[in-house]
Amino acid sequence: MKKTMLFCFLILSLIAGAQTAYRTQIFYPNIKTLQVGLTGEKMGLPIMKLNSSDILQISFDEMSHESHSFSYKVLHCNADWTPSTINTNEYLNGFTTGNITDYLTSINTTYLYTHYTFQLPNNDLNFKISGNYVVIIYEDNQADKPIAQVCFSVVEPRIVVTATIRGNTDSELSGKSQQLDFDVLLNGYSVRDPGSEIKVVVRQNNRIDNQVTDIKPTYLSGSKLSYINNGALIFEGGNEYHRFDISSVYAAGEGVDFIKYIQPHYDAFLVKDKIRTSRFYSSEKDVNGKFVINMQEGQDDNTEADYMTVHFNLPTKQPFLNGQLYLGGEFNYNQLNDAVRMKYDNDSESYNQAILLKQGGYNYQYWFVPKGQRKGSAERVEGSYWQTNNEYTIYVYHRPWGERYDKLICVKIIDQL
Repeated sequence: MKKTMLFCFLILSLIAGAQTAYRTQIFYPNIKTLQVGLTGEKMGLPIMKLNSSDILQISFDEMSHESHSFSYKVLHCNADWTPSTINTNEYLNGFTTGNITDYLTSINTTYLYTHYTFQLPNNDLNFKISGNYVVIIYEDNQADKPIAQVCFSVVEPRIVVTATIRGNTDSELSGKSQQLDFDVLLNGYSVRDPGSEIKVVVRQNNRIDNQVTDIKPTYLSGSKLSYINNGALIFEGGNEYHRFDISSVYAAGEGVDFIKYIQPHYDAFLVKDKIRTSRFYSSEKDVNGKFVINMQEGQDDNTEADYMTVHFNLPTKQPFLNGQLYLGGEFNYNQLNDAVRMKYDNDSESYNQAILLKQGGYNYQYWFVPKGQRKGSAERVEGSYWQTNNEYTIYVYHRPWGERYDKLICVKIIDQL
């Protein structure tokens, strides 16, 4: 009996101690277009250098002209985006929380909204150490009820990573995959036990569902860790992203069939997509899933760009019965959830979805998720080709022996074969 109780206690302790990894997402349906990035870089990753002049800009829209009192708090995270155990005064100078006081209401838009923005670091807060961070945004001082959260990283460049992408892999001969090879060059940076102290995370096009973690080096040679011919670093090549332009309400942009004013708002109907699996690879320019807010008939994109309901359509004779189809892209923070799940209509024999988006240019793909899995695959609809131009980001973390947090000591971005 005592052994059974002890076992149950241990299980409950493990469950209670388990931490959910943070990721950029919106929790409140009236919040739209949550963005985070360095000032002046519309489509760069949210990565800033420690003790530099980099400024991180965070913004979002609340879909009304009503008054709201929004605040934020900053937390430090481990390499896996779970909360770290260090105290706030160990990673921040100044205050942990702040009020969001910079906001403007929309002008001449069919959808009313208020645009909120704030910057980090600021006069009240600065970062002391590198690593992963999350900003929790909440209303009326209810920090336990977030409306949104954004993830970003602070890097202290201490080492060098050299990397290459190639199409020939050891696991397949059909030309559908890409192999990422890289070396971590410590260059005199002190690491007592590289095999246990160094952690590496790799993302393709900033996706979470197919990211690679817990990678072990193929071999160690002096101050070099080599990740060569590593089976964990073989990625589906996929295809170039679809793109559409809704920067004007008066004319259909690229990828748009027509725009219709359905009182009191605008709807954008995209050109019907096609299954691309039977085609040869075709090189097309894309931005690997990113988006940018802009409008043609105005001065301030933040407050004059309107919202449109964007209609996606993928004709196919039969639905996919062994899984679900989703829209993938940064506009939904690469999440696979109901907001972007395609719905099959038997009458039109097509998958459909409608999403409210702010005026601008967008990339997207169709990702298929088999039953019982969480990782999306582009191959089912888009095809998969080794020539596809994907962006890979390599994050290298270091937790020295005895330390309680993961330093981010290098970020390497590579997007050319």
